[in-house]
Amino acid sequence: MNNTASTDPAPRSRPAFVVAATHSSAGKTTVTAIVLRLLRERGLKVQAFKIGPDFIDPGYHREITGRPSINLDLWMMGVEGVRGSFSRWSAEADVCVIEAMGGLYDGENGTEKGSAAHIAKLLGLPVVVVMDVWGMTRTSGAVLGGLMAFDPEVRIAACVLNQVGSRTHAEMVLTALPDQLRELVAGWVERSEHLRVDERHLGLTTVEENPTAAAERAAAQVASGRTVDVDRLLATTRTALPDPGETSAHHPPRGTGPGASHVRLAVARDAAFCFYYEENLRALEDAGFTLVPFRPTVDSQLPDGADAVYLGGGYPESFTAELAANRSLAHELRARAAHGMPVYAECGGMMYLARSLTGFDGKAAAMTGILPIDVVMDRRYLAIHYVEVRTQAPSPLGEAGQRARGQEFHQSRITTAEIEPNLYEVTTSTGERRRAGFVLDNVAASYIHLHFSMHPEIPRNFLSAALRYAKKVPAV
Repeated sequence: MNNTASTDPAPRSRPAFVVAATHSSAGKTTVTAIVLRLLRERGLKVQAFKIGPDFIDPGYHREITGRPSINLDLWMMGVEGVRGSFSRWSAEADVCVIEAMGGLYDGENGTEKGSAAHIAKLLGLPVVVVMDVWGMTRTSGAVLGGLMAFDPEVRIAACVLNQVGSRTHAEMVLTALPDQLRELVAGWVERSEHLRVDERHLGLTTVEENPTAAAERAAAQVASGRTVDVDRLLATTRTALPDPGETSAHHPPRGTGPGASHVRLAVARDAAFCFYYEENLRALEDAGFTLVPFRPTVDSQLPDGADAVYLGGGYPESFTAELAANRSLAHELRARAAHGMPVYAECGGMMYLARSLTGFDGKAAAMTGILPIDVVMDRRYLAIHYVEVRTQAPSPLGEAGQRARGQEFHQSRITTAEIEPNLYEVTTSTGERRRAGFVLDNVAASYIHLHFSMHPEIPRNFLSAALRYAKKVPAV
């Protein structure tokens, strides 16, 4: 099979491709950002996606495109969920760019499953390979040739050289490549500190906390993109995409659920709480919620008329002083929870519901105290799992027995608890079984980030809990 992409137009065809790489840290995020920026500079409507469960890269995508970036994760969404999500979100875009994770062929437990190559084949998309050539010249041909030959079903349409030392270095690499591989190269990106995003525990610095101004990032991306041939990328990645109506996994019209006109879900959205799957938020709106953002680090009260609260993940440990000082909001959350308001919290959100949160510096800060637990940050501890859960008790997510899939990724521990884990029976993707999470009255909280795509009844159950609360509590 020919590994180069066809440029022939097709019905509903448009440029769409996966940005993959030879290995982790080869520069997928950098090159993806540059390409997104160059496409937006042309006035194109660009839809970005991210393979895997990551929240941070999609934040940078959103900054550039002005549109939500959508996660495509085989474990949490299943084959039909991935296909359906891509079909829906690509429908109105001029071009679609999917940032991969890890190496091109690296999937679950050393297999192909869930890898960039796997997702590319599932969606029928070509691949643009990012190759880190720092310290290489002729060896680049061996690497790129190996990627091309490894799986003939993967359609490698182009290559972008990254970490190039200079124009001379780029020319040396190009000269050393065999003719058929040289034709694949759609440009290069020189090594630059201006493109660097600092790392912190559990990943890159979020876009919300990045000290570099957005305008500076944009200027660096445009400057570095001058050696990337966008026309070539657009021409070689034109692909026939499925009609959204052909997929069985499609959303109903937004806001058509019962009580859609008045059920208000307060969603924590600030630098401390910024980890949400866009499909989850859309599913909550489809169920009938009106989503109303609030900022726990700043706002002294919940939004007017809130009937339920969603506290997502993030980095509350970086904002313990602000959260601890906001006693007015903490008091209101405790009072509302005591009166039965449904509260759903994931990871950082659960940490905010604790009595205290101790940072890496050893200093403890008071949180809301809704859950009788204490949490400590610990650099020696790391929990990272895909999980399947089954609820053990009624909660805002539904009756006992509700199933879902998700992931957890954190560097903190619950050190003391006056309540036993009673929300989930958890099975990890490696087969480990345990209890996790807490349900207390109408509050459900755990370290686990759920993805609702395989279980759309969860948003509907949450809406039902909010409706029951709204009926017995006068509007505020």
